[in-house]
Amino acid sequence: MIGLLSWLRRRAENVLVLMMAVMFLAFILQVIFRYFLNLPVAWTDEVCVIAWVWGILWGAAFVTRNSEEIRFDIVYGMVPRRAKRVFTVTASTAIVVIMLISLPAALSYVRFMKVESTGSLRIRFDLLFSIYIAFVLSVIVRHGTVVYDAIRDRLVEDKPADRPAMDL
Repeated sequence: MIGLLSWLRRRAENVLVLMMAVMFLAFILQVIFRYFLNLPVAWTDEVCVIAWVWGILWGAAFVTRNSEEIRFDIVYGMVPRRAKRVFTVTASTAIVVIMLISLPAALSYVRFMKVESTGSLRIRFDLLFSIYIAFVLSVIVRHGTVVYDAIRDRLVEDKPADRPAMDL
């Protein structure tokens, strides 16, 4: 199972790199068409925006590990381990609850957006916004495992950085 998760994580990283490469190439094409050929095109702008949004949410959902997330830990670092566990359970439970509460509305909005499409490429917005649903589900699973681990006295900072993380 760990081998499969590691393989899937590497493929998710490959997809993210591909998205960033597509965004970069679209940007370069946009500069060439606009400033060298004096022929501005709108589709390159759409590609850049889509690749950026998908890249951010894809990366946050499938590539970033718990130990790589930005945390505000000034107080957290000064309290005893038991308080860290309480902080972790409280914060991650709140995140799970908020995401679960927001999920039906997010699903409804994504389904509703099937009636609209982008201006140049004519891609339906429900397809473009679907990555947000994957992101929300990922956050729910990720922070659910953080709560479970904290209850069992395993905190995010306990995992060595050089060991492959088994978190989602």
